Amino acid sequence: MNAKQVPVGVSARHIHLTEEHIAHLFGDGHELKVLKKLLQPGLFAAEETVTLVGPKGEIGNVRVIGPARRATQVEISLTDTRLLGVYPPVRLSGRHDGTPGLTVRGPAGEIALERGVIIAARHLHLHTSEARAWGIADRQLLRVRIGKERPVVLEDVVARVSDRFALELHIDTDEANAAGVKTGDIGHIVET
Repeated sequence: MNAKQVPVGVSARHIHLTEEHIAHLFGDGHELKVLKKLLQPGLFAAEETVTLVGPKGEIGNVRVIGPARRATQVEISLTDTRLLGVYPPVRLSGRHDGTPGLTVRGPAGEIALERGVIIAARHLHLHTSEARAWGIADRQLLRVRIGKERPVVLEDVVARVSDRFALELHIDTDEANAAGVKTGDIGHIVET
């Protein structure tokens, strides 16, 4: 891959669950089953799905992403907020202060989250070596061009730098649809 080219990863709505919530939603002792490994090391799309229930409606077949986390987090798009009637802020993963909750229904039970629903801020995962080579710092805001027939320049793409990351631009389905891109397409950093 040439310098400043980044693979696109489109994140559909999904949920990260704690061990406690996995047990409550799927039954005591339940372990998530790997459906597909994701590009980010250690992460996988699980076979399990849940239903999100908000004040206005519900969305079924929401994929669980494993492994278990320390805090349950729901990631939805702006379009999803209108369907559910829940209006979360745009946030980086793990920042749950001031976020709304909703009800999560699984085959063995349901949980009422008090918080943890976000619209994920668009971000670019970079391994430390790539960030160093490109002169990009952790949390730096970048501009990334995506799409060919309907190109879009994404502003305020947050650089996420770690030895545990693989190079990948994470955007949601609304952003991908606007530019006509899919997972595996290539974006270009246009300014650092």
